[in-house]
Parts: sequence; structure tokens; C-alpha cells
Amino acid sequence: MSTDDPIAFWDDFYAGRPAPAEPRPNARLTETVAGLPPGDVLDLGCGEGGDTLWLARNGWRVTAVDVSAVVVERVGELARAHGLGDRVTAEQHDLRTSFPRGTFDLVSAHYLHTPLDLDRATVLRTAADALRPGGLLLVVDHGSTSPWSWVQDPDIRYPGPLEVAAGLDLDPAVWTVERADAPRRIAAGPEGRTAEVTDHVLVVRRAA
Repeated sequence: MSTDDPIAFWDDFYAGRPAPAEPRPNARLTETVAGLPPGDVLDLGCGEGGDTLWLARNGWRVTAVDVSAVVVERVGELARAHGLGDRVTAEQHDLRTSFPRGTFDLVSAHYLHTPLDLDRATVLRTAADALRPGGLLLVVDHGSTSPWSWVQDPDIRYPGPLEVAAGLDLDPAVWTVERADAPRRIAAGPEGRTAEVTDHVLVVRRAA
């Protein structure tokens, strides 16, 4: 894999694995969004498309964004195959240099981690700025390393959600932290393996 070109890096990563026919949504997304009125949502770093499909099926209009052209093509095709093409727009963005246009009721950023250069705080501040009044920014990060993770660095450190929130330096008169915790769950990995993992969950709301 190329280590200096994020598009080539993530294209190689996803091209080397089969595309799931029915990707699963992330647990923290479904628990956070359940009960919210559907609107426009930005799926930032959409990956295999599990969150995108779940959101579209639940009435959301989804802008699915990823740096990988392989992923963007797959997610677009998957949405059309499931009859959700009118609810999903898949776009390729290198978030170092471009960001999707428009405003959103929800921005979801799940596991927006990369071994490459990315000013994540700037990306997430831009995401917060793209929220409409009353909108939610949902940031879910790894809080632990699963046994099947392709990154097995014993010295890796996972910043907590309040640390992530502090790094965004959002105006408290405009944005309110509604959730910042580290819940555990049983995750399913390849070949039927399971393990307990920790998520770092941050929910920020823009003032109405």
C-alpha cells in the first residue's frame, strides 16, 4: 500500500477485501438516531456503507463521503441495488482538501481514524459548522483495540470523548456536548469471533 497518498492507500485497502452484500450499521449510530425525525445526514467516512443504507432505509437523505473511490463506487451501487438510490448521494473527498457542500441535520463520523496525515480536529470543526440549527454531530471513535484489528500497536492511545470535544474548541454558546462517554459492547469480528470493545462516543448539538 502507498503510505503517502490517502486515496491510493484506502483504495488498496478496500480493493483487497470483498464488498459485503449487506453491511451492518454501527451500533452507536442506531442507538443515537433511533427516534430522531429523518432529515439530511452526512455520513463522513462511509466505509462499506452499512450506516448509509440503514439511514436511507429509515427515511434519511444521505450524503455518503469517503476518500476511497473504490468505496464511493461500491456504496453508490449498493444503494441502487437496494432501491435506495434516490436517497443516497455518494461523493469522494480527500478531507484534507475538500468537504461536501450543503448543510445537515446530522453529521455522523464513525471511526474516522487513519494512519496517514489528517487534521481531524479541523475536519470535525468543519462538520460542526455544516450543521443546521438544532443539528447533531455524532463522533464515535475506538476506545480499545479489537483482537482482529489490522492495527495492533500496544502503545496506541485513544483520546477520550471530552478530550476530542476540547480539541474542537467549539463556542459553548453555539454548541453543547450532550453525550461524552465510553460504553462497552460485544463486537463481532471475522470468522465468527467476538470480543468486548470500548467505544468513545461524543454527541454535540448546535443551538436551535
